[in-house]
Amino acid sequence: MTRILVVEDNRDLAIGLRNNLEIEGYEVTVAAGGAAALAAAKSSRVDLVILDLMLPDTDGFRLLRALREDNDSVPVLILTARGEEADKVRGLRLGADDYVTKPFSLLEFLARVDALLRRTQPTDVPPPEVESFGSIEIRRPARQILKEGRIVPLTPKEYYLLLALVDRRGAVVTRNQLMRQVWGYRDTVITRTVDTHIAELRKKLERVPSQPELIVTVRSVGYRWEPALPGE
Repeated sequence: MTRILVVEDNRDLAIGLRNNLEIEGYEVTVAAGGAAALAAAKSSRVDLVILDLMLPDTDGFRLLRALREDNDSVPVLILTARGEEADKVRGLRLGADDYVTKPFSLLEFLARVDALLRRTQPTDVPPPEVESFGSIEIRRPARQILKEGRIVPLTPKEYYLLLALVDRRGAVVTRNQLMRQVWGYRDTVITRTVDTHIAELRKKLERVPSQPELIVTVRSVGYRWEPALPGE
Protein backbone atom coordinates (compact mmCIF):
# COMPACT_ATOMS: atom_id res chain seq x y z
CA MET A 1 0.00 0.00 0.00
CA THR A 2 1.22 3.52 -0.82
CA ARG A 3 2.33 5.37 2.33
CA ILE A 4 1.95 9.13 2.70
CA LEU A 5 3.43 11.29 5.46
CA VAL A 6 1.42 14.47 6.16
CA VAL A 7 3.39 17.15 8.02
CA GLU A 8 0.76 19.61 9.27
CA ASP A 9 0.31 21.25 12.69
CA ASN A 10 -3.28 22.39 12.08
CA ARG A 11 -5.15 19.49 13.69
CA ASP A 12 -8.45 19.95 11.82
CA LEU A 13 -6.72 20.22 8.44
CA ALA A 14 -4.49 17.26 9.21
CA ILE A 15 -7.52 15.12 10.09
CA GLY A 16 -9.30 16.23 6.92
CA LEU A 17 -6.28 15.40 4.75
CA ARG A 18 -5.83 12.03 6.41
CA ASN A 19 -9.51 11.08 5.99
CA ASN A 20 -9.62 12.03 2.32
CA LEU A 21 -6.32 10.36 1.49
CA GLU A 22 -7.37 7.18 3.29
CA ILE A 23 -10.61 7.17 1.30
CA GLU A 24 -8.41 7.22 -1.80
CA GLY A 25 -6.73 4.05 -0.55
CA TYR A 26 -3.49 5.45 0.88
CA GLU A 27 -1.92 4.64 4.25
CA VAL A 28 -1.41 7.95 6.06
CA THR A 29 0.82 9.05 8.95
CA VAL A 30 0.45 12.55 10.41
CA ALA A 31 3.26 14.52 12.05
CA ALA A 32 2.60 17.90 13.69
CA GLY A 33 6.21 19.09 13.64
CA GLY A 34 9.63 18.69 12.12
CA ALA A 35 11.10 16.33 14.70
CA ALA A 36 8.13 13.97 14.48
CA ALA A 37 8.24 14.13 10.67
CA LEU A 38 11.91 13.16 10.50
CA ALA A 39 11.34 10.32 12.96
CA ALA A 40 8.39 9.02 10.94
CA ALA A 41 10.32 9.27 7.66
CA LYS A 42 13.25 7.32 9.12
CA SER A 43 11.20 4.63 10.86
CA SER A 44 9.33 3.33 7.81
CA ARG A 45 9.16 3.57 4.05
CA VAL A 46 7.40 6.71 2.82
CA ASP A 47 6.20 7.10 -0.78
CA LEU A 48 5.17 10.77 -0.54
CA VAL A 49 5.57 13.65 1.91
CA ILE A 50 2.96 16.42 2.08
CA LEU A 51 4.72 19.30 3.83
CA ASP A 52 3.43 22.48 5.46
CA LEU A 53 6.09 25.20 5.66
CA MET A 54 4.79 26.91 8.81
CA LEU A 55 5.56 24.48 11.63
CA PRO A 56 5.82 25.14 15.38
CA ASP A 57 9.31 23.70 15.94
CA THR A 58 11.18 24.32 12.69
CA ASP A 59 11.18 26.15 9.39
CA GLY A 60 9.59 24.06 6.65
CA PHE A 61 12.40 24.78 4.22
CA ARG A 62 14.93 23.51 6.75
CA LEU A 63 12.87 20.35 7.19
CA LEU A 64 12.69 19.91 3.42
CA ARG A 65 16.48 20.14 3.24
CA ALA A 66 16.81 17.55 6.01
CA LEU A 67 14.35 15.20 4.29
CA ARG A 68 16.31 15.51 1.06
CA GLU A 69 19.57 14.73 2.85
CA ASP A 70 18.07 11.54 4.30
CA ASN A 71 16.15 10.46 1.19
CA ASP A 72 16.76 12.23 -2.08
CA SER A 73 14.18 10.23 -4.00
CA VAL A 74 10.96 10.54 -1.95
CA PRO A 75 8.58 13.01 -3.65
CA VAL A 76 7.58 16.07 -1.62
CA LEU A 77 4.45 18.15 -2.16
CA ILE A 78 4.48 21.47 -0.30
CA LEU A 79 1.02 22.47 0.95
CA THR A 80 1.16 25.91 2.53
CA ALA A 81 -0.44 29.33 2.92
CA ARG A 82 2.81 30.94 1.76
CA GLY A 83 2.00 31.79 -1.82
CA GLU A 84 4.73 34.26 -2.70
CA GLU A 85 6.67 33.49 -5.85
CA ALA A 86 9.94 33.62 -3.92
CA ASP A 87 8.70 30.89 -1.56
CA LYS A 88 7.63 28.70 -4.48
CA VAL A 89 10.98 29.11 -6.23
CA ARG A 90 12.88 28.38 -3.03
CA GLY A 91 10.82 25.27 -2.29
CA LEU A 92 11.27 23.87 -5.78
CA ARG A 93 14.99 24.62 -5.75
CA LEU A 94 15.37 22.81 -2.44
CA GLY A 95 13.87 19.71 -4.01
CA ALA A 96 10.07 19.92 -3.69
CA ASP A 97 8.26 18.19 -6.55
CA ASP A 98 5.06 20.25 -6.39
CA TYR A 99 3.76 23.32 -4.58
CA VAL A 100 0.10 23.91 -3.64
CA THR A 101 -1.12 27.00 -1.81
CA LYS A 102 -3.94 27.22 0.72
CA PRO A 103 -6.88 27.52 0.35
CA PHE A 104 -6.99 24.76 -2.24
CA SER A 105 -9.41 22.61 -4.22
CA LEU A 106 -9.55 19.16 -2.64
CA LEU A 107 -10.25 17.48 -5.97
CA GLU A 108 -7.28 19.16 -7.65
CA PHE A 109 -5.05 18.42 -4.64
CA LEU A 110 -5.92 14.70 -4.81
CA ALA A 111 -5.26 14.74 -8.54
CA ARG A 112 -1.83 16.26 -7.95
CA VAL A 113 -1.05 13.60 -5.34
CA ASP A 114 -2.09 10.86 -7.76
CA ALA A 115 -0.13 12.37 -10.65
CA LEU A 116 2.98 12.87 -8.52
CA LEU A 117 2.93 9.28 -7.30
CA ARG A 118 2.47 7.96 -10.82
CA ARG A 119 5.41 10.02 -12.07
CA THR A 120 7.79 9.00 -9.31
CA GLN A 121 6.93 5.36 -8.65
CA PRO A 122 8.46 2.61 -10.81
CA THR A 123 6.54 1.87 -13.98
CA ASP A 124 4.53 -1.33 -13.76
CA VAL A 125 4.91 -4.12 -16.27
CA PRO A 126 2.65 -3.33 -19.25
CA PRO A 127 -0.60 -5.30 -19.19
CA PRO A 128 -0.96 -8.20 -21.62
CA GLU A 129 -2.40 -7.34 -25.00
CA VAL A 130 -5.14 -9.96 -24.66
CA GLU A 131 -6.78 -11.00 -21.38
CA SER A 132 -9.68 -13.30 -20.58
CA PHE A 133 -11.96 -13.12 -17.56
CA GLY A 134 -14.51 -15.87 -17.86
CA SER A 135 -16.72 -15.01 -20.82
CA ILE A 136 -15.10 -11.57 -21.18
CA GLU A 137 -12.06 -11.04 -23.41
CA ILE A 138 -10.10 -7.78 -23.68
CA ARG A 139 -8.07 -7.11 -26.82
CA ARG A 140 -6.12 -3.91 -26.15
CA PRO A 141 -4.36 -3.44 -29.52
CA ALA A 142 -7.73 -3.55 -31.30
CA ARG A 143 -9.53 -1.74 -28.44
CA GLN A 144 -12.14 -4.49 -28.47
CA ILE A 145 -14.15 -6.10 -25.68
CA LEU A 146 -15.74 -9.48 -26.40
CA LYS A 147 -18.41 -11.33 -24.47
CA GLU A 148 -18.86 -15.00 -25.33
CA GLY A 149 -16.90 -14.38 -28.54
CA ARG A 150 -18.98 -11.41 -29.71
CA ILE A 151 -17.76 -7.82 -29.80
CA VAL A 152 -19.44 -5.60 -27.21
CA PRO A 153 -19.90 -2.00 -28.43
CA LEU A 154 -18.56 0.35 -25.76
CA THR A 155 -18.28 4.11 -25.81
CA PRO A 156 -14.75 5.53 -25.32
CA LYS A 157 -15.58 6.50 -21.72
CA GLU A 158 -16.97 3.02 -20.98
CA TYR A 159 -13.86 1.41 -22.48
CA TYR A 160 -11.39 3.48 -20.44
CA LEU A 161 -13.52 3.11 -17.31
CA LEU A 162 -13.38 -0.66 -17.72
CA LEU A 163 -9.60 -0.61 -18.16
CA ALA A 164 -9.21 1.60 -15.07
CA LEU A 165 -10.92 -1.14 -13.06
CA VAL A 166 -9.22 -4.08 -14.77
CA ASP A 167 -5.73 -2.60 -14.33
CA ARG A 168 -6.29 -2.48 -10.55
CA ARG A 169 -8.02 -5.85 -10.39
CA GLY A 170 -8.96 -6.95 -6.92
CA ALA A 171 -8.34 -3.48 -5.48
CA VAL A 172 -10.99 -0.92 -4.63
CA VAL A 173 -11.00 2.03 -7.03
CA THR A 174 -12.73 5.09 -5.62
CA ARG A 175 -15.15 7.20 -7.60
CA ASN A 176 -12.75 10.15 -7.38
CA GLN A 177 -9.91 8.05 -8.79
CA LEU A 178 -12.13 6.96 -11.69
CA MET A 179 -13.26 10.54 -12.28
CA ARG A 180 -9.69 11.78 -12.48
CA GLN A 181 -8.39 8.94 -14.65
CA VAL A 182 -11.25 8.85 -17.15
CA TRP A 183 -12.64 12.40 -17.10
CA GLY A 184 -9.77 14.38 -15.58
CA TYR A 185 -10.35 16.42 -12.41
CA ARG A 186 -12.82 18.96 -13.81
CA ASP A 187 -15.30 20.17 -11.21
CA THR A 188 -18.14 19.70 -13.71
CA VAL A 189 -17.85 15.93 -13.42
CA ILE A 190 -19.82 14.45 -10.54
CA THR A 191 -19.68 11.02 -8.97
CA ARG A 192 -23.15 10.25 -10.33
CA THR A 193 -21.58 10.28 -13.81
CA VAL A 194 -19.33 7.40 -12.78
CA ASP A 195 -22.26 5.43 -11.37
CA THR A 196 -24.26 5.92 -14.58
CA HIS A 197 -21.42 4.63 -16.75
CA ILE A 198 -20.86 1.68 -14.42
CA ALA A 199 -24.54 0.79 -14.77
CA GLU A 200 -24.18 0.81 -18.56
CA LEU A 201 -21.08 -1.37 -18.40
CA ARG A 202 -22.92 -3.88 -16.24
CA LYS A 203 -25.79 -4.04 -18.74
CA LYS A 204 -23.32 -4.91 -21.48
CA LEU A 205 -20.95 -7.24 -19.60
CA GLU A 206 -22.68 -8.89 -16.64
CA ARG A 207 -24.76 -12.06 -16.93
CA VAL A 208 -27.30 -10.50 -14.54
CA PRO A 209 -26.71 -6.72 -14.33
CA SER A 210 -28.69 -6.42 -11.09
CA GLN A 211 -26.42 -9.04 -9.50
CA PRO A 212 -22.96 -8.04 -10.74
CA GLU A 213 -20.17 -10.60 -10.52
CA LEU A 214 -17.42 -8.68 -12.35
CA ILE A 215 -17.87 -5.02 -11.38
CA VAL A 216 -18.58 -5.15 -7.66
CA THR A 217 -19.75 -2.17 -5.62
CA VAL A 218 -17.80 -1.28 -2.48
CA ARG A 219 -20.39 0.68 -0.55
CA SER A 220 -19.68 4.40 -0.01
CA VAL A 221 -16.24 4.08 -1.65
CA GLY A 222 -16.24 2.88 -5.26
CA TYR A 223 -15.91 -0.28 -7.32
CA ARG A 224 -13.71 -3.34 -7.70
CA TRP A 225 -13.09 -5.61 -10.68
CA GLU A 226 -13.42 -9.21 -9.53
CA PRO A 227 -11.17 -11.24 -11.83
CA ALA A 228 -12.75 -14.45 -12.99
CA LEU A 229 -10.61 -17.41 -14.00
CA PRO A 230 -10.62 -18.42 -17.66
CA GLY A 231 -13.50 -20.73 -18.40
CA GLU A 232 -15.60 -19.65 -15.41
